[in-house]
Amino acid sequence: MSTSVDHLMERTQDASDLLADIVPSAITLATMLRHRQMATWLRAEFDGYPDIGKAPPYRLDLPGHIVAKSPQYGWIPAPVNDTQTREFGHLNLMEGVKELEHTCLSCKKGNGNRVLLDKEAMSDLQKQINLSAELAINLSREVYCRLLRTLRAALYLWAKQLMDAGISGDHNHYSPEERKLVSHLDSPETFWRKAMQELDTVPVADVRELGFLERMFGRAG
Repeated sequence: MSTSVDHLMERTQDASDLLADIVPSAITLATMLRHRQMATWLRAEFDGYPDIGKAPPYRLDLPGHIVAKSPQYGWIPAPVNDTQTREFGHLNLMEGVKELEHTCLSCKKGNGNRVLLDKEAMSDLQKQINLSAELAINLSREVYCRLLRTLRAALYLWAKQLMDAGISGDHNHYSPEERKLVSHLDSPETFWRKAMQELDTVPVADVRELGFLERMFGRAG
């Protein structure tokens, strides 16, 4: 497993290199550099966030559309107003990177992923709109893509700063002097906040769309 900072930067720009495979390498690099905060954040991203209070804002209150299950037509837009959409039509994505990436890969462009409203919210909204049908939030593929691109962008920006500080090439370990040189870069919030602000300009890969055969038989490899 390469722990090269240069290679990490390249991997964030390669759509064929899955984030679920990149993050473990980034954790190894962070550990070798004694970037404990970066390693902790990356492990949380990889495993998911059981505690909503510790989840970063790019995972929270993500906007979606409320849909209702019709016995005749399947899932269709629910008869909700703007206020109800604002109250009920958002979701926190707490899952680990691998699960989020799988969801995104499995969605065709223009489609999304449907998540049932929790029992209490569904009951409340059903009463408001006088409808007994099941209700769900449909999150577009782009919402998942932006979340995953934010993480890629944060890794890219971190790697770029490491390289600018003189850390590059493959290493089995880093000297105390090298670690001290980049100790100030052990700040995941700095990088994910910058990634959120500059997401449309950071040169990282988007999540590719699986081909028909890959969706049918699973990703090759």
